[in-house]
Amino acid sequence: MYGSYTGRGPVAVRARLTAGAAAAGALLLLSGCFSSSGTDDEGGGAQQPKSRAPYWVNPDGNAAKQAAAYRKDGREADAKLIEKISRQPAAEWIGVEDPEGQARGFTEAAAKADRDALLVLYNIPHRDCGQYSKGGAADGNAYRDWLGKAIKGIGDRRATVVLEPDALLHVVDTCTPPQLHEERFALLKEAVGKLQSLPNVKVYLDAGNPGWKDDPGQLVEPLKRAGIDEADGFALNTSNFQTVEANVAYGKKLSPMVGNKPFVIDTSRNGNGPYTKGDPQERWCNPPGRALGEPPTTETGDELVDAYLWIKRPGESDGDCKGGPAAGQWWPKYALELARNADRSS
Repeated sequence: MYGSYTGRGPVAVRARLTAGAAAAGALLLLSGCFSSSGTDDEGGGAQQPKSRAPYWVNPDGNAAKQAAAYRKDGREADAKLIEKISRQPAAEWIGVEDPEGQARGFTEAAAKADRDALLVLYNIPHRDCGQYSKGGAADGNAYRDWLGKAIKGIGDRRATVVLEPDALLHVVDTCTPPQLHEERFALLKEAVGKLQSLPNVKVYLDAGNPGWKDDPGQLVEPLKRAGIDEADGFALNTSNFQTVEANVAYGKKLSPMVGNKPFVIDTSRNGNGPYTKGDPQERWCNPPGRALGEPPTTETGDELVDAYLWIKRPGESDGDCKGGPAAGQWWPKYALELARNADRSS
């Protein structure tokens, strides 16, 4: 079973966002349920200072809804903990259904708040090698169709896009069969080129994490074949728990090998670093004792590190392990643990 691989686990995501969810986002935009002033009644929709974190905070995300529910039930302490998540910008993962509507809804809402949308495109064929986040487009043509719709939805609005977590890692570790490699490189390169044709989009290709290998050299040729030369940079630590320090060191090894490209780091759940106990699966699938990491910001103090981002949405499950729900599903118990442990580690 591929889950025995200890370097990392599957990317747990919002594997499917429905067209209804995208429509709800559009209704939020039209109804004015949030504003660019950075205030709202429940505290879940406030935007962070643009100079520090120019990314959009979704006022109708799972964490915001949970905080409101806790407050309604008189659980004020729990509401405040969950607001540590709901008040920060986190990525929106574009799902299979209605990618155009989802991308349009998120980018229009972000534009109204004078912020940038933070999006993840995750639908590559043969995704996640049949693990918890398995799925993806049926074939290359289906992927191109899906991508075209997502691009149409983004349009000329500002967005930062993390492209296809795990796609290259699973080529290098041979989890993805060799006969599929050429198509994957071609699809990623096309995706980078088409996204870069948009006027206000930044694109970061996923490049794994330092828990995978100390030496990232094996990723250099795959990144080049996937279009890193055209991309704005690469993304590290997506849905993983490696420390900022480890990711910076890893990124600085990789960057000069790919034209000194900058990178972004997923800090959503790395406040206590990686879990090193238990069986290998426990280290990446809802590991206990983890904590929220550095809040999203572009003020990293390092010219090679473009941003700390919450790419993985804190509180959403890695998969049905350790008592968790399916990958990408909201799990209040785990969200509370992440927030509590962030208090203890600060």
